[in-house]
Amino acid sequence: MDLVIDELKVFSGTAHPELTKAVCEYLEIPIGKSEAFKFANDNTFVRILENIRQRDVFIIQPTCAPANDNLMELLIMIDACKRASAGRITAVMPYYGYGRTDKKDQPRVPITARLVADLLTAAGADRILTVDLHAGQIQGFFNIPVDELTAMPILNRYFRAKEISDLVVVAVDIGISKRARDVAESLNAPLAIIEKRRLGNEDSTEILNVIGDVKGKTALTFDDEILTGGTVVNAAKALIDAGVTEVFCCATHPVFTKAAPGIIAKSNFQEVVVTDTVPVPAEKRNGKIIVLSVASLLGEAISRIHKGNSVGDLFHD
Repeated sequence: MDLVIDELKVFSGTAHPELTKAVCEYLEIPIGKSEAFKFANDNTFVRILENIRQRDVFIIQPTCAPANDNLMELLIMIDACKRASAGRITAVMPYYGYGRTDKKDQPRVPITARLVADLLTAAGADRILTVDLHAGQIQGFFNIPVDELTAMPILNRYFRAKEISDLVVVAVDIGISKRARDVAESLNAPLAIIEKRRLGNEDSTEILNVIGDVKGKTALTFDDEILTGGTVVNAAKALIDAGVTEVFCCATHPVFTKAAPGIIAKSNFQEVVVTDTVPVPAEKRNGKIIVLSVASLLGEAISRIHKGNSVGDLFHD
């Protein structure tokens, strides 16, 4: 006998309640009632405060810093919903933590992105909804459905409205050049690539070369996430040295370290445009950092999944 999946319920972890609030405002529904806190022994406790039996449950929780706490809280929330007989549980992870560790590129290292996938499935998630994974193959780590949204149309619309002449899109490394090419096509601009080399396991890189014609143009650098800011700031300096007149930056995930906003503030960028897949508190914002919301994107995807409609139609930019 098939189970009937009933009313839509959206719950928030503690990682990014502002985004959950905006998503629920888009959906015109209240945020699901729950509580999460830590006992004195540092154990996380979660309780769902309303009936969710056979409900279609979505839990919004990016696994950004503190990554381990946020991931564990998400797993416990999924388990709580499973034990409360939810009809279907979707883990909405706007930012998929540990996504960078997606392959064995050194001897005796883990593939943590796969481990996280196994943990989410074991906890009881029925599907995953995420935004701009660091590597596409992470979808294949799951044996449950994964809907990967992209923030590119949101970022593209922002820069298209600026009507920048002589624009060139610059991939900050060769690995992300395919996505950057899609951005370049959308903005009707040529593509250039920064060749770089990562220095061991440190969060730093060495710029090697600018591949492409950038002299006299306005550059838009593109990456999926910004951590320390070092990679994009070094890219901006290399582009200015190569004859670029102005440099903008866009990235989906602003995974800023404490020092990153200060580094960006002193950079050659006119603007650094990111989304709110992870929270960007006031102390991490400055005059150069622009934050665009993905709430409507997530809200529409949640609505379509709940109703059984196509999520892929969202990607027609």
